[in-house]
Amino acid sequence: MSAKPRLTVLGTGYLGATHAICMAVLGYEVLGIDTDAAKIAALSDGRVPFYEPGLPEMLRKALDSGRLRFSTDIAEAGGFGDVHFICVGTPQAADSPAADLRYVDQVVSSLAPHLTRPCLVVGKSTVPVGTAARLTSMLQSSAPAGTAVELAWNPEFLREGFAVEDTMRPDRLVFGVSSPWALSVLESAFAPLLEASVPVVVTDLPTAELVKVAANSFLATKISFINAMAEVCETTGADVQQLAASLSYDPRIGGRFLRPGLGFGGGCLPKDIRAFIHRADELGVGQAVSFLREVDAINQRRRQRTVDLIRAQAGGSLAGVTVCALGAAFKPDSDDIRDAPALDVARLLVAEGAIVRVYDPQAMDNARRAYPDLHYADSVAEAATGAQVVALLTEWDQFRELDPEWLGDYVAVRNIVDGRHALDPTTWRQASWDYRALGRAA
Repeated sequence: MSAKPRLTVLGTGYLGATHAICMAVLGYEVLGIDTDAAKIAALSDGRVPFYEPGLPEMLRKALDSGRLRFSTDIAEAGGFGDVHFICVGTPQAADSPAADLRYVDQVVSSLAPHLTRPCLVVGKSTVPVGTAARLTSMLQSSAPAGTAVELAWNPEFLREGFAVEDTMRPDRLVFGVSSPWALSVLESAFAPLLEASVPVVVTDLPTAELVKVAANSFLATKISFINAMAEVCETTGADVQQLAASLSYDPRIGGRFLRPGLGFGGGCLPKDIRAFIHRADELGVGQAVSFLREVDAINQRRRQRTVDLIRAQAGGSLAGVTVCALGAAFKPDSDDIRDAPALDVARLLVAEGAIVRVYDPQAMDNARRAYPDLHYADSVAEAATGAQVVALLTEWDQFRELDPEWLGDYVAVRNIVDGRHALDPTTWRQASWDYRALGRAA
């Protein structure tokens, strides 16, 4: 194996495409593999099939360098790569909170017969602890190279909207390895980042598997904690924003993720904590993480609480009420609608008879495909025209910067529910809006 190993990336979804593109820009020869021919064609043509700021420019740079190409042929990956990164999805199973590992298993079983020389297979997908040991046996029993094929785990910590930064300048790298050789290969595969003094934690496979789910569980707990406090504030007349600000000055707590509002969504936090609970139950230690069930329940409850607030602004009934829903993506700077709180709120409103018009700067196509029964607008103005309540559900900068007087000219009634605590209450109230937010007095 050369000092600069050749890399394959198996799976070119959000994680895989980002990893392949950025590693090519860092100077490695990279081959991206996927079974989806349309996705491969788009990437080969310089088109990123999802929204991520900065990534299209990076893709163009990587393709122009000649170091990046894409294919549907996994046999080619076996002959090309020294290091194979597994970047396929692990969604929640359809009939269980468990992680669905079919894509991980499929890619490993498809790759193994083509591994005829020493190489390192590196998992980046988020999996239940114990998966790496099982995959190691699968690889070494099926690969012609046998035990000369090793498995390592290198969990990803990408934030949607910041994926390029998080890949090129990560806050840490975790290397889960079983041998000094595997460690040396990973060090070669990440040499530019190590030279830039990125912190590295070298550990065993089970610990590396746990890092991502532990991190997401902690963040989810912090978010749900401040949202639980918001419910208390609503009853007592306290202000959750002032409470959060006071807590943030404590260095043991800090202010990051201590933001009250509609709660978390997306393709990671919700399904990861559910899969973690399920795996802990399987291992007989479910009681140790039982608190995560309430973390999930608090988060789900925020969606109904937001509907309650909108209903109250509408006078107690949503039947026939026109609601302008600003946001569909689960977070700004993303077109990801997986477990999106904004769309859950929109659907709950419709179920109570509201007429809901949804607008999002990037997630409209995905939302239309997933929920064709909702009404969609092509602009904020169109969504707001004649609305009796405006609900800010995803905190895009475009929505943060709205002029309350301008918006007020389109709506029927100046009612706004700030589901993300993204607006300045004083500014909106001075413009004669009835401003409401979870955890804040009317």
